[in-house]
Amino acid sequence: MPESPAVPAARATPSDPADLSAEDGKLVVLARGARGRVAAVEGAAVRDQDGRTYAAANVSLPSLAITALQLAVASAVAAGATRLEAAVVVTEASTLDGAGHAAVRDLSADAPIHVAAPDGTLLGTVTQ
Repeated sequence: MPESPAVPAARATPSDPADLSAEDGKLVVLARGARGRVAAVEGAAVRDQDGRTYAAANVSLPSLAITALQLAVASAVAAGATRLEAAVVVTEASTLDGAGHAAVRDLSADAPIHVAAPDGTLLGTVTQ
């Protein structure tokens, strides 16, 4: 599994989804909703090349464990996506999970991956 890239340090003052583009702000809302619906540890959302969005929460079963970002990417691919424009993870962690990062990079070398706290505060953006 790839090493988890560090999320850039939080800004001096907290930011919110309004600081993102409208489209990326929508991803934060979708990721928070996916997380909240099932009281999951994390939620994620991605936007594909056609502007379609996919949201998911992490799954942890005895026979299956998948991160929210992996599941959102898998949903996009299953629907025919070939490229991602952006991704968001809402999590309590301070780093982006390596598996989710790798899944996004499988479809896009440069799509921003925004990491937000459960309250929607933007913690940072991973661009590599």
